[in-house]
Amino acid sequence: MKQYKYKVNGAQYDVTIDSISGSVAKVEVNGIPFEVEMQGSTLVEEALPTQAAAEAAAPAPAAAPAPETPAAAPAAGPGAGTPVKAPLPGVVTKILVSPGQAVKKGETVLVLEAMKMENNIAAETDGKVTGICVSVGDSVMEGTTLVTVG
Repeated sequence: MKQYKYKVNGAQYDVTIDSISGSVAKVEVNGIPFEVEMQGSTLVEEALPTQAAAEAAAPAPAAAPAPETPAAAPAAGPGAGTPVKAPLPGVVTKILVSPGQAVKKGETVLVLEAMKMENNIAAETDGKVTGICVSVGDSVMEGTTLVTVG
C-alpha cells in the first residue's frame, strides 16, 4: 500500500494505492474507493515511486486562460455558515454568486459538470454567501465544500 498527496487546481487529493493486479489498480481518493484500469502499460506495486518522489514528480497543472468573468476570480475560501457540498465529483464550470450576495434556499449558486452533464448546485438555506471555496475549472470530489451560506 502506497500513499500520495496531490494538489490539482488548488484541490488536495490523498491517494492510496491498495493493490495492483495486471492493468487494474484498487485505489482510494480522499477515502472513496475506485478500481482504475491503466491503459497502455502495466505497473507493479514494487515499481511505484516513494511518496517524496511522487510529490516532486507531480507536475503543476498548466495555467488555463481564465474566462473574463467575475466568477473566474480566485476562490475566497470558506466562511461561517452552512456548507453547500458537491453531490458528486465534477468540474466547476460557473460560479453564479459572489461573497456577501443574498441567496434563497433552492437558488442555483454554481454549475458543476459531471459525466458531460451540467448540474445546477443550489443553496440549501436562505442567507448571504460567506465564502466561495472553489474557482471555475476546479476539479472537485463528492463532499467538497463549494460555497458557504450564513
